[in-house]
Amino acid sequence: MNIGQKVQVYRIKDRVGRDTADKLGKVGTITGFKMTDGSGIGAVVEFDDNSAVWFFAEELRTV
Repeated sequence: MNIGQKVQVYRIKDRVGRDTADKLGKVGTITGFKMTDGSGIGAVVEFDDNSAVWFFAEELRTV
């Protein structure tokens, strides 16, 4: 995955809030990366509504 790449949220593996759950199926652009709690790296995805949420790589697929 690279910054600027279009991705779709196709699964969410953990319990999340309603705002994040509403992103399921949406397409956004990777704007950066975030270190998680030691188990990996998450991708920060920005959506058309200017919101940004981070996801694990296995929760995203390229579009």
